[in-house]
Amino acid sequence: MHVELSGPEGAAPVLLVHGGGVAGWMWRPTLAALGTPVRAIVPDLPGHGASDDGGYESHDDAVARLAAVLEEHAPEGALVGGFSLGAQLAVRLAAEHPRLVRDVVVVSAQARASRMPGPTLALLALAAPLARIERFATLQAQALFVPPALLPEYLEGSRRMRRATLLASVGENLRFRPPAGWARPGPALVVAGTREPRVVRRSAALLAALRPGAALERVEGVGHGLPLQRPDRMAAMLEARLGRLEDQPRG
Repeated sequence: MHVELSGPEGAAPVLLVHGGGVAGWMWRPTLAALGTPVRAIVPDLPGHGASDDGGYESHDDAVARLAAVLEEHAPEGALVGGFSLGAQLAVRLAAEHPRLVRDVVVVSAQARASRMPGPTLALLALAAPLARIERFATLQAQALFVPPALLPEYLEGSRRMRRATLLASVGENLRFRPPAGWARPGPALVVAGTREPRVVRRSAALLAALRPGAALERVEGVGHGLPLQRPDRMAAMLEARLGRLEDQPRG
């Protein structure tokens, strides 16, 4: 799995996990807005970006790979942030590898399993070729608030996205439920925009309620794309969580 590292080696480690259909580049505006130096650890998930030599298999596989990344680059633990698909993976990392996750910011995660994923995936399979059409992909980019400077990377990723990766990642997303370990007490910030789909807003409330110590934040006027729509707000959230960690012992 391809991983981009940036920032001073001695700074606080922050793992940022992107959403489905994009790649690690989506975190560049957030990182540029940070006023606090961090050691940023930004992977491209399997089947995405520079990790497109293989497809997305499952959340199980992705979580195992991300845990290995943390073991290598932040063995004493890191602040983990995730968006959408990446937020589901962040939830699982915090639940299953608490030693490696000192705090977690969960942005726009769906945590209520779809009742009928089959029809949705069937329609997605039929529509998958549209992602290679630039006009359609550009409209999708606008819905995700991709800025013009990053549009070429989004379009290239859409052209290269394998149908199997799309179906596997969306299928995992639709079937996701909070793991049992998420109910253990631990620091967490769960975030959703007020203009998100209803299922995402309800999922945020559920995730916050399930985890003792979690806080819920609703961002007014924001849709499904906080890190790209409001990178300044995303950066402020990460900085606030880093500030909390400074007063907490490691381990």
